[in-house]
Amino acid sequence: MSHADVLKNLGFTDAELTGGTLAVRSPIDGAEVAQVRETTVDEMTAVIANAQAAFRAWRTVPAPRRGELVRLLGEELRASKEDLAALVTLEAGKIVSEGLGEVQEMIDICDFAVGISRQLYGLTIASERPGHTMTETWHPMGPCGVISAFNFPVAVWSWNAALALVCGNPVIWKPSEKTPLTALACQKIMERALVRFGDAPAHLSQVVIGGAEIGDALVQSKDVPVLSATGSTRMGSIVGPRVAARWGRSILELGGNNAMIVAPSADLEMAVRAIVFSAVGTAGQRCTSLRRLIVHNSVRDDLVGRLKKAYASLPVGDPRDAATLIGPLVDQASGEAMQSALAQAKEQGGAVFGGAPAEGPKGGVYVQPALVEMPGQSAIVKHETFAPILYVMSYDTLDEAIAMQNDVPQGLSSCIFTLDLREANQFLSAAGSDCGIANVNIGPSGAEIGGAFGGEKETGGGRESGADAWKGYMRRQTSTVNFSAELPLAQGVKFDI
Repeated sequence: MSHADVLKNLGFTDAELTGGTLAVRSPIDGAEVAQVRETTVDEMTAVIANAQAAFRAWRTVPAPRRGELVRLLGEELRASKEDLAALVTLEAGKIVSEGLGEVQEMIDICDFAVGISRQLYGLTIASERPGHTMTETWHPMGPCGVISAFNFPVAVWSWNAALALVCGNPVIWKPSEKTPLTALACQKIMERALVRFGDAPAHLSQVVIGGAEIGDALVQSKDVPVLSATGSTRMGSIVGPRVAARWGRSILELGGNNAMIVAPSADLEMAVRAIVFSAVGTAGQRCTSLRRLIVHNSVRDDLVGRLKKAYASLPVGDPRDAATLIGPLVDQASGEAMQSALAQAKEQGGAVFGGAPAEGPKGGVYVQPALVEMPGQSAIVKHETFAPILYVMSYDTLDEAIAMQNDVPQGLSSCIFTLDLREANQFLSAAGSDCGIANVNIGPSGAEIGGAFGGEKETGGGRESGADAWKGYMRRQTSTVNFSAELPLAQGVKFDI
């Protein structure tokens, strides 16, 4: 399917794809596929005001009715799954199955959020005062800003939007400048759901296109009480303090430098399959990609030998080809960052296997994944490079391995391969992994929406999806009702007049 066919199938018109100031290029072949119109900073005032107006209407709609809109969105996503997935491949360079998987994740979160719409539970609290009842309830916050990254161009929006909408909040989405078309396509899909819903307020879902100045308008506005931002640690270090300074709430999903510990008892065949997918899937451009492999000395040579054999056989190329497992890096800058990291690894004592340019459609940046054996956890190992680079290091004791895993600034995802029950439980204990996600006998990449997603330290501390992530989009209110004829004070205080 050609680039033009993908866009046509999603209902894009020539007017939407031409005449704008933002050039959109496909990482598949570097071809310019659109010139889209950017939102101006001056327009952001009206965008945010429109979201506030939508909030005043939407917050009074019963939550199960709000859930109906998200149910319809899920239906529309099912109907458009293959077309939207093809656009993810076109614009982000993901292989076909990963594009389809990302849209399936959107469908899954819609299903999840519909259930949550009937479970926005509060509490009834025992009061110490006779004739009093106390309750804790949850209420909508207001417009939610969503700033997303190129590597999951549609799923991240859905994680936030599905929950925000059932919680009573409008959504303003600023996608990555590298992937605006997927956002515009999602807005078209949402608009079909809104038409079927019938009586939702205008401007409940809005998309704004542009660079840092557009994102900054969301970050700085007191009328956007919740700001979810996915991206680099550098970006989060700017966004978080600015949102906090105006007393807003941020949900930050930032960098990851994820490790796997391979213990002496590990099933190496299973570990190899998990390592390869986690390290090279999406060309190493996931925040949950495996970047550090910490292997017990007794199995290191065996495991590295198996990995080199597997790496040498991986098909790299056009992501639209069903046989391809590794598509392109998103742009030339990513390729340059990968080569710079490999050069630094060599300077710091590393032995590099792979990492050379690979064949693919002309104009795209295709590379062989790299396996780098390191003498220790040097500076470059502690730095997250968004590319298919896997650093391999050794350990003797589990305590040593866990300390090495935790000795990086990021704290997103982690895992251990072991058949030893004691080792598995130590890894999952308070003295084990310090990450938001900790797995046993499964890689760090590929989270399900039923569990809270996010991490600690420089990963930002935010959580999306999962059982209680909806609370991030709502405000808590404690209420006390006195149904007696007396006025006792708490803690036995006497104040008679």
